[in-house]
Amino acid sequence: MSLETDPAFVPPGPSSPDLRDAHILITGGAGFIGSHLVERLRTHNRVRVLDVMRRDALRPAALHDHPNVEICVGDVLDASSVNQAVRDVDMVIHLASIAGVDTVMKMPTTTMRVSLLGTAAVLEAAYATGRCRRFIDFSTSEVFGRYAYQVTEFDATTLGAVGEARWTYAVAKLATEHLCMSYHRQFGFPAVSIRPFNIYGPRQVGEGAVHHFILRALRGEPLRIHNDGAQIRAWCYIRDIVDAVLLTLTVPGAVGHAFNIGNPRSTVTVYNLAQTIHRLVGSKSPIEFVRWNHPDVELRVPAISKARELLGWSPRFDLEEGLQQTIDWYRQAGPPA
Repeated sequence: MSLETDPAFVPPGPSSPDLRDAHILITGGAGFIGSHLVERLRTHNRVRVLDVMRRDALRPAALHDHPNVEICVGDVLDASSVNQAVRDVDMVIHLASIAGVDTVMKMPTTTMRVSLLGTAAVLEAAYATGRCRRFIDFSTSEVFGRYAYQVTEFDATTLGAVGEARWTYAVAKLATEHLCMSYHRQFGFPAVSIRPFNIYGPRQVGEGAVHHFILRALRGEPLRIHNDGAQIRAWCYIRDIVDAVLLTLTVPGAVGHAFNIGNPRSTVTVYNLAQTIHRLVGSKSPIEFVRWNHPDVELRVPAISKARELLGWSPRFDLEEGLQQTIDWYRQAGPPA
């Protein structure tokens, strides 16, 4: 499905930035967020994707054969793949990581290796070219720990117990933030960090709650909620974070900063999220509560004043609007078997 026929497509807002004639590398670009960035950037720029292609959200958007899109199958842990991908680009958006709580808990060592060693490799390669004019590192809202309400970029980060697999992703991502900012302070390298808060939308792949609830609601299958569903999240629609990333690529004052990117006004419990999706789909699926005996994030809501002030960014999509567009996309695309 192309951008032009995507039922969830909304044109960029009047304040959305315009980037032209750049050569951009997106590591992990075949994933959910990466595919939307490729989709937005490919018209007026050349985009190279470095990805192992374990998940492929590019194909549903018909991006594999676009003349401005180059796909390099490779791993950020492989130095030759990284050096080849970085060699002649102007900008790097570094998304490659192990994603999804369940996957992280099954593969904690791989999670940390990809984040720590992979980011170090891409960062050093981009610095060594001498031509990278913006490096965007994707961190995570998990760096704020289990309880985070209206957290700012200046608040202390809180990490879980050593040895608990649930927090390996957050630990590694926080380390990469420090590494990127160290390159900026020591070498003047134009690095930026983004902390995304619960992104959802069309073409989501993996284990996200919105993806899970919509697919199961469309199939008439039970919507399964961990424990009592009282966990609180602020949900951010994919088009909003794409706008934010483009601003970090183009606004001079973004360099050397970390930004919370999320939508505090779209804050609901996981149970209320399931109920809302159930209603918007018109589903007859039952809602089931399942026991989950692992650490979880109980409260996660960002403060986004820094992004407003330095980037001129604010989220445009309220929760029901974004959910409806996501549901419409899944209906047209057809839920996978």
